[in-house]
Amino acid sequence: MSGTDTPDIRLFAGYDPNGFFCELTNRRDGQDASIELLKQRLSSMTPTLLQERSDSAEVELYNLGITFTVYTERTAIDRILPFDLIPRIITKSEWKFLEAGIIQRVRALNHFLWDIYHDQNILKEGIIPAALILENPGYRPEMVGFDPPGRVYIHVCGTDIIRDPSGRFIVLEDNARTPSGVSYVIENRHMMRRCMPDLLANLDLRPVDEYGSRLRQTLCDVAPEGIENPQVVLLSPGTYNSAYFEHVFLAREMGVPLVEGRDLVVREDNCVYMKTIAGLKRVHSIYRRIDDAFLDPEAFNPESMLGVPGLMRAYKAGTVTLANAIGTGVADDKAVYIYVPQMIEYYLGEKPLLDNVQTHLCGKPEGLQYTLDNLEKLVVKPVGESGGYGMIIGPHATPEECAAFREKLQADPANYISQPVISLSASPTLCDGKIEARHVDLRPFTLSGAQTWVLPGALSRVALRKGSLVVNSSQGGGSKDTWVLAS
Repeated sequence: MSGTDTPDIRLFAGYDPNGFFCELTNRRDGQDASIELLKQRLSSMTPTLLQERSDSAEVELYNLGITFTVYTERTAIDRILPFDLIPRIITKSEWKFLEAGIIQRVRALNHFLWDIYHDQNILKEGIIPAALILENPGYRPEMVGFDPPGRVYIHVCGTDIIRDPSGRFIVLEDNARTPSGVSYVIENRHMMRRCMPDLLANLDLRPVDEYGSRLRQTLCDVAPEGIENPQVVLLSPGTYNSAYFEHVFLAREMGVPLVEGRDLVVREDNCVYMKTIAGLKRVHSIYRRIDDAFLDPEAFNPESMLGVPGLMRAYKAGTVTLANAIGTGVADDKAVYIYVPQMIEYYLGEKPLLDNVQTHLCGKPEGLQYTLDNLEKLVVKPVGESGGYGMIIGPHATPEECAAFREKLQADPANYISQPVISLSASPTLCDGKIEARHVDLRPFTLSGAQTWVLPGALSRVALRKGSLVVNSSQGGGSKDTWVLAS
């Protein structure tokens, strides 16, 4: 049966957001004309038609190799990131507010990183506990006194944002090390153009295709001084990394070589060179997608086979720039996250535009006690993990799971923070041939070099399991195209 055989069965028949704030149907600012047009176009479709297009998109994603890797105890499985064809819309005014709030946050984090690796005033004045920073696994003493070009540490930042039941934007966490997912932002738009051109027709959307050129320019901006045409490369751990597709994609979008550690060498002059068929070629900026510990076996983990011996020497000599800088992990620690609003006021003299989620430090006696007393009502996360691993959502956990987690929490309280369970906003999503509300979050990407720029689109992750609040791809989540309206 084709989608046109059942015109009486419309896409939103019976759609119910179940009391959650729906990104498409319950907007506070009234219905924008573009949103109304999108709803009309979607409503003219049938679930069968949409499912046919969704199946075509899935085949194309597979054929294009747009995958990520899920690691289990026994295997590594390449999977297609599930893609939902109903887009998520952000109005021009919403984006203007988000953009300003994100730029403010990234600026403050860069000030914070410069401070803790230099004067440490924010620690001396007691605004942030010194032990939380200096004993943090993400803090790198090797960076003390080092001045990265332009004082920029976080060249690429992914800010995870949610909307609460009133539609208010709230920051869930900052990703300042090697944030991933931007390739899906761009590929999702390409897929929508191919599979849903009738939805896009005559809508004034902000483009996302310039990210690659912007990223390259950012890396050129922060190259060592005096270099007219910097050689930029993307350093990947290799084909077995979960985000390898993205590494290939971004290198192609920037028009730069994709290299692994074995392709680079540091010579006696403390400069980095790339091996080519024409001989060694000097490298000036490295967009690295390898964690600190594996970057340089001379400076960090001596058993690492992924990095480049001597890279830290070259970096500190100022002959090469690393993006993001070494030691940025301390800025996206979930315990340090609590203090970002204070950083904004301290370094910028401004009130935060975007709020944090109320968060309790389990390393503090009062935070631990509150968490233990309310475990069944809270989300509890390890401070250094990502991808949705190692956490518990109290209301969705069994008594046995809560009891086991309680023991872990008491054994190592400093490793955890707790937050209230927030009813994330929802978006209409195609599920088993019908439209249902599924929870979503938002990850905009920010580039900082000579200037700061936020990609006018974002990775919208969607929790495909009914009732789930976990949107991470590693935990079964998918993605949507994010449309930022230009007018």
